[in-house]
Amino acid sequence: MSESVLPTHSDQHQSQAIEGKNGSRLAMLKRSFRHRNYRLFFAGQLVSLIGTWMQWVAQSWLVYRLTDSAALLGLVGFASQIPILLLSPIGGAIADRLARHRILLVTQTTSMILALLLAFLTLTEHIQIWEVFVLASLLGVVNAFDVPTRQAFVIEMVGHADLPNAIALNSSMFNGARLVGPALAGLMVAAVGEGWCFLFNAMSFVAVLGALLVMRLPDRPPRRATGKVMTQAVEGLVFVTRTGPIRSLLLLLGLFSLVGMSYVVLMPVFADRILGGGPLTLGVLMSAAGLGALLGALTLAMRRGLGNISTWIANGALAFGLALSLFAWSTNFWLSVLLLVGVGYAMMVQMASTNTLVQAMVPDVYRGRAMAAYSMMFLGMAPIGALLAGMVAENTSAPTAVALGGGTCVMAALLFRCGLPTLREEACRLVKAQTAISDS
Repeated sequence: MSESVLPTHSDQHQSQAIEGKNGSRLAMLKRSFRHRNYRLFFAGQLVSLIGTWMQWVAQSWLVYRLTDSAALLGLVGFASQIPILLLSPIGGAIADRLARHRILLVTQTTSMILALLLAFLTLTEHIQIWEVFVLASLLGVVNAFDVPTRQAFVIEMVGHADLPNAIALNSSMFNGARLVGPALAGLMVAAVGEGWCFLFNAMSFVAVLGALLVMRLPDRPPRRATGKVMTQAVEGLVFVTRTGPIRSLLLLLGLFSLVGMSYVVLMPVFADRILGGGPLTLGVLMSAAGLGALLGALTLAMRRGLGNISTWIANGALAFGLALSLFAWSTNFWLSVLLLVGVGYAMMVQMASTNTLVQAMVPDVYRGRAMAAYSMMFLGMAPIGALLAGMVAENTSAPTAVALGGGTCVMAALLFRCGLPTLREEACRLVKAQTAISDS
């Protein structure tokens, strides 16, 4: 992508003139909040995601408490996310066929029911490890339909012009919750146990469901459901694999999810065995990564247009691998916290910038399926990585498993940088084509 073409110099001057008239970078940061539906969506999702992060941390500690096994931590992570890898293409095809608003009402309601079941079993002290596996797997099935639909729904709330800002704000929302949720979970688990975290998560879905119900959406012609769902799912995968820049971006993201993000499932081991702490330590470590990711998302939200975005992706990827490699061998609590802030920041820059650039290149007719492919790479590869990381940690050590992942990310980032000139040229052509369509 040509750094001087996305956006063009004239576009940059126009953007700067508009900014000079309408406000500062703060105005750029919050421009998607002009849309009422997006304000509702943001508020509801923020509450719900705090609950989601509380459940994730509490569930990890519950599994570790019940089994004292790093391998089983990896297996639960595998069970919760492998459905996203297998079923996201179908979820994306459905998102391109049906009303995305209605799909989200169904998926969010189902997620609430699953959280209630987990809370009931834990609070009544009937919870067993196989039940955690089953409920985690069912939630993964729901997310295979929810995540691509939610990603594709954003453009219906804000339009093409504010889409990059909305994606960055969504990331800041996700990681703001990631900052608060784990810290609350650590306090709550230490004080009253894991079950109350699960119950809080179940109740938090009321916020997002309420927001969805009071939205005022414009009347849209129904999407034409031509062909079978599986056929459309395959068509989406073919489009992604044949579009060079999208393929390269998603392959890099998938590799990082496979070998890099697996560090998350080993956090209880680092909190306990490496740093000598407990659930509070785990909460702080998770919140540190969340703080870094929040700062990264806010940085992106204040950007104008797509200029230099491919370089941001490459630099974010390299910084992530380096910071993760250093964290793997840290035995000092505060150094580990600082490095995790860097890990979170760099991963967010890469992930959100990739999301933005892919959505800028993809035609609307393929948007749901492209976001399904994005979900497969970012979330679907994670369970395989979690399983591998758990096995490596069980047979060697958690630091070894994380260091291997970080080193692999560094090498992949350097290879990606070598291919940037070709990627920029083709990406520029695709973005211009979609901009011309949205302006027509």
